[in-house]
Amino acid sequence: MVFKKIKTIPFRWAFFGLIVLLVMLITWGDNLNANAQIPTGSIPTVTGTPFGAIAIVLDNEQGFINVRGGPNAAAYDIVGVLVEGSQVPALGRSPGGEWIQIAYPGVPGGVAWVWSDLLEVRGALPVIEPPPTQTPRVTATIDPTLAAQFLVEVPPTRLPTFTEPPPLVQPTFPVDAPIATQGKVPMGLVIIGMAIIGIFGTLLSLLRGR
Repeated sequence: MVFKKIKTIPFRWAFFGLIVLLVMLITWGDNLNANAQIPTGSIPTVTGTPFGAIAIVLDNEQGFINVRGGPNAAAYDIVGVLVEGSQVPALGRSPGGEWIQIAYPGVPGGVAWVWSDLLEVRGALPVIEPPPTQTPRVTATIDPTLAAQFLVEVPPTRLPTFTEPPPLVQPTFPVDAPIATQGKVPMGLVIIGMAIIGIFGTLLSLLRGR
């Protein structure tokens, strides 16, 4: 009778297999509990809708728009700005429709106004009367007594008078009187005579040389 030698499995491999089996059982049990907790009925979904009208800032060259305290660029100061693409709640419009009132926290009353051409309004808006115009805190007054001290009276100046100069007198020079020749030999005649004598002497010297 021949007996075959049976190979024994090492202890470490048996321990590793046992741990893997335990992990698989725990995972399978968690999946059963999770599937048991899923409700079989339909779950209602909640859909939200925006509250009221919305104003969207349109694109512009500056990249932002001014927000004022009232619907008038000359009567109300700038209280803030909005960058292009911003969305803010729109509350109403001015009687003429040129300005839109928006919710703007951080200012008195929490509302401000923006020029309507710079916004895209989505939704209907009621007409809102504009707030009272701003008045300066201190009215500038001028003290007439103090102002009079700075008024300098400039006396009239006399214009210079023009006096015509006397006529210009041009000097006149007397004409030279002719030289009197009575009793005197003219200088030209003397020169001519000396020239004739020189020529005559030259001729005599030439004749003697021959």
